[in-house]
Amino acid sequence: MRTLRRRLATDTRYTLLGLPTAVAHFTVVVAGVSAGLGSAVAFVGLPILAGTALMARNLADFERVALPDVLDRPVGRPHYGTTPAGAGWFRRVMNPLTSGQAWLDLLHGIVAFPIALAAAVVTAVWWAGAIAGLTFPIYGWVLARIPEVDGGWPALLGLGDGDLAFVGFNTLVGVLFALTLVPVVRGAALIKASVAQAMLTRAPACTPVSEPRWA
Repeated sequence: MRTLRRRLATDTRYTLLGLPTAVAHFTVVVAGVSAGLGSAVAFVGLPILAGTALMARNLADFERVALPDVLDRPVGRPHYGTTPAGAGWFRRVMNPLTSGQAWLDLLHGIVAFPIALAAAVVTAVWWAGAIAGLTFPIYGWVLARIPEVDGGWPALLGLGDGDLAFVGFNTLVGVLFALTLVPVVRGAALIKASVAQAMLTRAPACTPVSEPRWA
């Protein structure tokens, strides 16, 4: 039971707290790439693209740090090319774009956003449904007496229009949410983590990730 609670807590934290990171990643990539490509003709956009790739790398590291707890196995940080010795200033500035992984970091910022949003919404809805339903016997009797409620879903489904039917039906819905909470949240976390693993990690010839690396 303790392992189950830990699993649910880890997956919930990953899906809910991962959404702000996904929003930041998406915003940085869209804004940076748009600005960079728009001014690339004047060469001003190239440093903007390089800076965007660097920020996307740092944001991708946050995702890599969170993956081991969700996947129950370590993940590796792909190799990013270093600036050659004696390189000029332009080569140093553009170095973040010379690695193939940099483009995957940028692409992940766009691809992962709708997945992270869906995972967070599903997690929040299931938690809300379970909590509201299981506690419904406490406050449901008050709601049942509101004239506008008029029996709610039980009445529409032909299950009765009494207070007991109203409270019992909504409590049962909450029980169903609670019984499916662990697999649903687990599935949402795994879908999100699988995309990140495919795009942001490489194995086995990688450096293990334990914390973000601000490069």
